[in-house]
Amino acid sequence: MAKFVTIGERLSTTAPAVNKAFTERDPEPILKRAKQQLDAGATYLDVNIGPAENDGPELMKWAVELLQSNFDNVPLALDTSNVAAIEAGISVYNRSKGKPIVNSADAAGRIGYVDVAAANDAIVIALCNGEGIAKDNDERMMYMQTLMERGMEHGMDVENDMWFDPLFLVIKGMQDKQMEVLEFIKMISDMGMKSTGGLSNNSNGMPKHIRPIMDSAMVAMAMMQGLTSAIVNPNDLRLMETIKSCDIIKNNYLYADSYLEI
Repeated sequence: MAKFVTIGERLSTTAPAVNKAFTERDPEPILKRAKQQLDAGATYLDVNIGPAENDGPELMKWAVELLQSNFDNVPLALDTSNVAAIEAGISVYNRSKGKPIVNSADAAGRIGYVDVAAANDAIVIALCNGEGIAKDNDERMMYMQTLMERGMEHGMDVENDMWFDPLFLVIKGMQDKQMEVLEFIKMISDMGMKSTGGLSNNSNGMPKHIRPIMDSAMVAMAMMQGLTSAIVNPNDLRLMETIKSCDIIKNNYLYADSYLEI
């Protein structure tokens, strides 16, 4: 069994400090956040430069080269609505530690991201939704099949290079949908496919002290259903300890008393 893949979410323009650092090409805040996440056990780093309409390709190249040169070619997920920026980032990407991830396609306006990933031998995160959030698992499956077919048309290795995202939903307001999402993760797993998603979506709007508790509970339940990856805050110690413990229980790697330090 493969170890659970964590994608660190803390290099995003949604954080004002990160947005400022990207805009000003200031490496220090970016390197600091990257180091914190890698030290905490992140496998991949998500590099979210936002829409980046004016200078997307240059910005993504700068970010990729900065991070990979400072952290021994750390594998990255390239996250932007600017397709040219994704392609530019891939053009300077070093694959020695893993393929780039294209984040993210869906079954509607962003289905072309599957084509970009296929053309560049990259992994793609494929959201099982269309114009809006899927209303049930039948709809999620329809979107998933649309995305899989698109990947197959382009010769993608869909079992390894397409990571399907069921879309974690906010518990406050969509509490009745949570078991459905977990059931869909099991469906993805039963098909032999890989899965991922923005885990912290589920605890959005909750008090700060509750979020790590809820995220940890959700990741344990999702891993039990076969979730193979998640986009997370690696600096949430409780969450990372839960993921590592679930990996041990699932026999994804060998137990040692020091497993939390590995």
